[in-house]
Amino acid sequence: MSQLTVILLAAGQGTRMKSQLPKVLHPAAGRPLLYYPLFAAFEAGADEAVIVSSGRPEIERELRRLFPDKPIRFAVQDVPRGTGDAVRVGLEHVTSERVLIVCGDTPLLAAADLRELVGLLEREPGRDLGVMTCLLDEPSGYGRMLRDERGELLEIREHRDLQSAEQRAVREVNAGMYVGRTVALKAAVAELSPNNAQGEYYFTDVVRWFGGRRAGSVQGSPDALVGVNDRHQLRAAENQLFERIRQRHALAGVTVRGEVLIDDSVQLEQDVVLEHGVRLRGQTRIARGAFVDVGCVLTDVSVGEGAELKPYSVMSASSVGARVQIGPFSHLRPESQIDDEAHIGNFVETKKTRVRRGAKANHLAYLGDADVGERSNIGAGTIVCNYDGYQKHRTQIGADVFIGSDSQLVAPIRIGNNAFIATATTVTKDVPDDALAIGRVSQETKLGYAPRLKARLKAAKEAKK
Repeated sequence: MSQLTVILLAAGQGTRMKSQLPKVLHPAAGRPLLYYPLFAAFEAGADEAVIVSSGRPEIERELRRLFPDKPIRFAVQDVPRGTGDAVRVGLEHVTSERVLIVCGDTPLLAAADLRELVGLLEREPGRDLGVMTCLLDEPSGYGRMLRDERGELLEIREHRDLQSAEQRAVREVNAGMYVGRTVALKAAVAELSPNNAQGEYYFTDVVRWFGGRRAGSVQGSPDALVGVNDRHQLRAAENQLFERIRQRHALAGVTVRGEVLIDDSVQLEQDVVLEHGVRLRGQTRIARGAFVDVGCVLTDVSVGEGAELKPYSVMSASSVGARVQIGPFSHLRPESQIDDEAHIGNFVETKKTRVRRGAKANHLAYLGDADVGERSNIGAGTIVCNYDGYQKHRTQIGADVFIGSDSQLVAPIRIGNNAFIATATTVTKDVPDDALAIGRVSQETKLGYAPRLKARLKAAKEAKK
């Protein structure tokens, strides 16, 4: 078949979103709205795309990022004059024999529906235009498909322009997706006029121009109709996307329990288990057999095979190796690398830190700008003091090191292999291999002094009153 261009209509002002962000860039399940119909169009066979927008540069930047390998051109509709004018603007940039037209605010549009629509021109060579339609029990608000006694499509009439109860009773509605032969469409669009209640150029009027047998239709899923015009509709569409994503992963061998929210961009392997309340965002990847317990939030995180993420752990822009244990209530901040079989326990925070194979920090620790060697143990209450108020400094901890509880490691510092840091030590100097470091303040005990101290403190409190 001849080359196919998709025109994506994204010039709407989106005033009901009440936002400085263009409507089509509002995220749904981790991707901007316009990603979904454009992805579906490419999956259905489109070779290139023309995006008709209001000229907002952020739209072009986002699409270049999302589709770096696809040929995409941009056209500007300076003044919103309706869908017919938007298609005319897009067609000026189309050189292919066929053109597919979709809307940028329909995130539930499926590639399967578009394939059926695109195939119409091949199945029925006499057609110059194909329209996707849907059957609805409650069609109010949608443009109706009006046909002749043979069932041939005569016109699409917008709801506000319907002229009789009989027309309003028609259940077949326009889904707003079209395919056509480019030369014929350009001729039809050139003949459009704003003869309607809104004074706009309706692209739907081209059906009348083609008339009878030259315009055909295919019936699509009602999901294709789901457009987003305000935040409430955005929420409803996103909920449907999340359900689709859960179903996709479940059918691929992932156990999904309860309410789990997974971005479309997340990758999950077989035998991953996700418990209730898990949120997976961005470029997160979870390998075979990993277990993600209740309430974990992962953003741009890679998780190795058989890892166990215990409840309410939060991770971003980090990597977790195979058979690692994380949590509960751990926080992996960006650029944390937790190697195979390491442990990060409750209320442990890491940032720009590598914890090497088999090392453990099981309780109440902060590890920032650090490298923890293999099999080393970080005691409860240990703090890496990495910031001097102006710069961050590195801490290097060797293999098989024991860091006693309540120790402070004042960076920059290096602790050698097999070293032992005694409990409550403040380490300010490098510790050689195999060395013991003790840096605690000596204890002083005053016999019988406690009652006098308490009395003095009580008197001070009373005097303050």
